[in-house]
Amino acid sequence: MQEYVVGGAVRDELLGRPSDDRDHVVVGSTPAAMLALGFKPVGKDFPVFLHPETHEEYALARTERKTAPGYHGFTFHTAPDVTLEEDLARRDLTINAMARDAEGRVIDPFNGQGDLAARVLRHVGPAFAEDPVRILRLSRFAARFTDFSVAPETVALMREMVAAGEVDHLVAERVWQELAKGLMEDKPSRMFEVLRQCGALARLLPELEALFGVPQRADYHPEIDAGIHTMMVIDQAARHDFPLPVRYAALCHDLGKALTPADILPRHIGHETRSVALCQVLGERLRVPGECRDLALLMARHHGAIHRADELRAATIVELFEKCDALRRPTRFDQLLDACLCDYTGRGGWQDRPYTAPARLHKALAAVSAIDAGKIAAASPNPGSIPERIRQARIAAVRQTLEEAPDQPEQQ
Repeated sequence: MQEYVVGGAVRDELLGRPSDDRDHVVVGSTPAAMLALGFKPVGKDFPVFLHPETHEEYALARTERKTAPGYHGFTFHTAPDVTLEEDLARRDLTINAMARDAEGRVIDPFNGQGDLAARVLRHVGPAFAEDPVRILRLSRFAARFTDFSVAPETVALMREMVAAGEVDHLVAERVWQELAKGLMEDKPSRMFEVLRQCGALARLLPELEALFGVPQRADYHPEIDAGIHTMMVIDQAARHDFPLPVRYAALCHDLGKALTPADILPRHIGHETRSVALCQVLGERLRVPGECRDLALLMARHHGAIHRADELRAATIVELFEKCDALRRPTRFDQLLDACLCDYTGRGGWQDRPYTAPARLHKALAAVSAIDAGKIAAASPNPGSIPERIRQARIAAVRQTLEEAPDQPEQQ
């Protein structure tokens, strides 16, 4: 029985990067022998065990065979005579197909170290084409290792997989899982760049693919292209290290621009409503978690109004707070403002422009929060008038806080 550290831990150690991904492969053992040593079984499709003390994963060396389309269509074979090289051969990328033995020696049958030095993401072998999840994984690694290129032969293979319909068999939960991880990488736009390059984005996220090539007004969007703008926005979210809901909202906020009537381009009047509809479709199809889905819908619907915060009258600001449930969900409203910051700065040459909307709206929200609704309710002779009395008190507080003249017109 021999144990090896494999995969991401070896790769990251060679790159000098920290890693929480420490997996092991065991050669020359059986499930019974692992159980006898106190390992706890956790694998469903093939034997994986948790170490009784460190709780790190130990998998028996295995081979696999494709039996059906998609990523579920595999049968696995484990036996004491399966070699380490056979196990590494089934892995996705050469940089993930290395192992380190107990003496610290690196076993590298597919030149992963060479590809690390050359900064190349390259598939190990033909078996890559059997699992469509690997297209998503490779794209995610491109977002993490931002100075790595994708080998031309790997791009060609991924295109063949897309053409063969492999990505059409991916289930929503797995697509979302990889998408969420990719959005949390250092430069998430690279994930979508690679997915576009191989044709997978049009199959998995056609709403996003449709944005590329759609023009916008150059005075507001020097980058012109709506797809490029979206990529800049999600990279701004990564730049600020915002959480996943903000990054997903940034990804989806302008989807409706792909449906703008051609005769009004490059203007996008009413794109917010169209974006909401597409966000709902995408969220249902990918089964996006509620926290991400809800923030994306708020962002799609209200980002235009938030960008105009300096022009909004007090009554409109209070109405915005009501629609966003800002009083009861202040943290979510903060995330909405963070997403709007990314939208504003995610434009050509605007990366460091000051964005005043959050400060103004935070100031207004503090004024609204200070209103004692209970006191107003207790002093109201007519219960039916309470909601309007509270609303008027909030509007007055915002007007006073923002020093708005009573007759100040609201710009449209």
